[in-house]
Amino acid sequence: HSVHWTVVDLSELVGAPFDEVTFRSAGVNHKAWVLDWRHDGKDLYPRLDAAIAADPELRRRVRVDMYRRLGYYPTETSEHSSEYVAWYLHDDAEIERLRIPLRDYVGISAANVEETGRLVQEADAGEYVEPEEEAAEYAPQVIHSMVTGTRREIQANLANTGLIDNLPADAPVEAPTILDADGATPAPVGALPPQCAALNQAFLSVVDLTVRAA
Repeated sequence: HSVHWTVVDLSELVGAPFDEVTFRSAGVNHKAWVLDWRHDGKDLYPRLDAAIAADPELRRRVRVDMYRRLGYYPTETSEHSSEYVAWYLHDDAEIERLRIPLRDYVGISAANVEETGRLVQEADAGEYVEPEEEAAEYAPQVIHSMVTGTRREIQANLANTGLIDNLPADAPVEAPTILDADGATPAPVGALPPQCAALNQAFLSVVDLTVRAA
């Protein structure tokens, strides 16, 4: 969901209708990158640069700071992104500068638990109504595409079987994937920008050690 809503929000920021935008992203879970983002065939990154230059408050966000360092916009929220790199949370000045809400996810999780309890009560009472909008989470979309044959493209987490050239083979990566009645068919990405791959590699090194320890 983070990839979808990242592009929705970025497109709104630069005034491009989301349903007319094309994009491609790849990397690893919680640390992927918007590699290409266009409207009518034109690169939208220059419009994002102009928006950032015009608004100093935009520069007080972790994701914008990462984008300015790395040249590609990260697809995870600023709050999560601050947890997945070592640059921010150790420094009180950076927490203040980038307005990082510490322990924000604790509140989000508590709200999710409360909502789940309410939905269970509605279902037990026969009062639950399915939302009209398409689910933002990928699992229902995957099931719907496989059952009905509806074609969708999502960003899926899967083994790196030749999908991203400069990340380790068989490592868990995130890449564009087509869903339809035939299942899930990932699309090769090629090589990531080296600075993005380097940050992904640091993450995957921890993943590899964790698997070895288990």
